[in-house]
Amino acid sequence: MRMSMGRVGQHLLGLATIAVVAAGVTLATGGAAFAEVGQPAPWEWTLQQSGSPVMDNIVWFHNFLFVLITLITLFVLALLVVVVVKFNARANPVPSRTTHNTLIEVAWTLVPVLILVGISVPSFRLLFLQLDIPKADLTVKATGKQWYWSYAYPDNGKFEFDSLMAQDKQPRLLGVDNEMVVPVNKVIRVQTTGADVIHAFALPAFGVKIDAIPGRLNETWFKATKTGMYYGQCSELCGKDHAFMPIAIRVVNDQEFASWVEAAKKKFASGGTSTYASAAGPTQ
Repeated sequence: MRMSMGRVGQHLLGLATIAVVAAGVTLATGGAAFAEVGQPAPWEWTLQQSGSPVMDNIVWFHNFLFVLITLITLFVLALLVVVVVKFNARANPVPSRTTHNTLIEVAWTLVPVLILVGISVPSFRLLFLQLDIPKADLTVKATGKQWYWSYAYPDNGKFEFDSLMAQDKQPRLLGVDNEMVVPVNKVIRVQTTGADVIHAFALPAFGVKIDAIPGRLNETWFKATKTGMYYGQCSELCGKDHAFMPIAIRVVNDQEFASWVEAAKKKFASGGTSTYASAAGPTQ
């Protein structure tokens, strides 16, 4: 029994609506069921929960593109189904010899342009937000080394310390002996460089990823909106222990940060740093 074109269109529209609604619900609730703030979770397939305004915008832009791409895909699928059903040899034994259709040609040129313009506006806005660093409340210099990070606080006494992966800490391969500590709701400017090869400073929950290049000073920023631990990793292949070069940032309130700074000035007063590090820990 043949189905009329009107019924075919209604069914396709219904399927498209169900798919879009399901996608929206999944994006809104799917990540919350598994994700933990500041770190990856087992079977996680969404973005990590946001911990900064930049990541809020990245998540929104990702979801916006996902819905847009889904609608375009379903629209193209509907057109293909219409072509298969309506213009096969049995249903249309005498094909049309139409060679031009001005309205369709203008539409399929203009509509993609409008879609790309609609994508470019939030894209440029997000890019500007990432690259235009506001006035910083705190500056931290992160130096990538094979295979650990060194952090310096030039605004708080110019002390520096190394941060190496700690095998006895959780989460596995992300825990470190000395975390970077920053205050909550403050603009943190992160300056990065490499001491030997190219590394990359990356924190998914903050929407931060920037190369640390020897002989060059790059900088980025974040503003943590929630206290807690946040984890990342070097995201540039930098040698045999690249997989054992985690980044750990502890976000605390202002009073805890002030206390930590005073303790850190004493703890790291000697300024001694490790000269070599591997997955097994530092070797002097």
